[in-house]
Amino acid sequence: MEALLTQWQRQKLPLLFYASEDVVQVAQSLLGKILVTHFADGLTAGRIVETEAYAGVTDKASHAYKGRTRRTAVMFDTTGTAYIYLCYGLHQMFNVVTGPPGVAHAVLVRATAPLAGAELMALRTGKKLGDSSVARGPGNVGKAFGFHISQSGTSLLGNEIFIADDVFVPDSLLIRSSPRIGVAYAAEHADWPYRFFISGDVHVSGIRRNK
Repeated sequence: MEALLTQWQRQKLPLLFYASEDVVQVAQSLLGKILVTHFADGLTAGRIVETEAYAGVTDKASHAYKGRTRRTAVMFDTTGTAYIYLCYGLHQMFNVVTGPPGVAHAVLVRATAPLAGAELMALRTGKKLGDSSVARGPGNVGKAFGFHISQSGTSLLGNEIFIADDVFVPDSLLIRSSPRIGVAYAAEHADWPYRFFISGDVHVSGIRRNK
């Protein structure tokens, strides 16, 4: 485990990756990257197989659409950081803040394929070891990786929460897009094809999982 952690730390995505003004491109580029958390209770890691892009103040589905608030300040002030919020009073939703400061773009990580810490993920989620749904859907991602809203604003350049690039590249023929899930309140913006996923992967969430 220590060797894996050291390897992934060396492969950590640089700030420049997150600074792109094209949140859609970042959401697609995150597919295949490795999400890593290293907390006191252990190491967990998974390959990202599903994301959703949120385009700041221009996007009715984004928390930033109504402007800067105490909760969304991290989206406006920083880049390359974690934006974690509580959904339905239960789920800790992990997002990557992208774009230059002031732009407030973010990418929600919706699903990963576990690579390390499977037992810890199962314990955190209350699922059986080997269950393919352990990090399927953003609520399960939050539980499996040990995310908490108190970590919102944490730099992804540190060693507790980061994303690594091990040069794995998903087959471009398997990458699909669709409207985002659960954002009907966003009116016409709900139809934007800003959800990206690796088709056929059993860890992908939603009814379009195998499309």
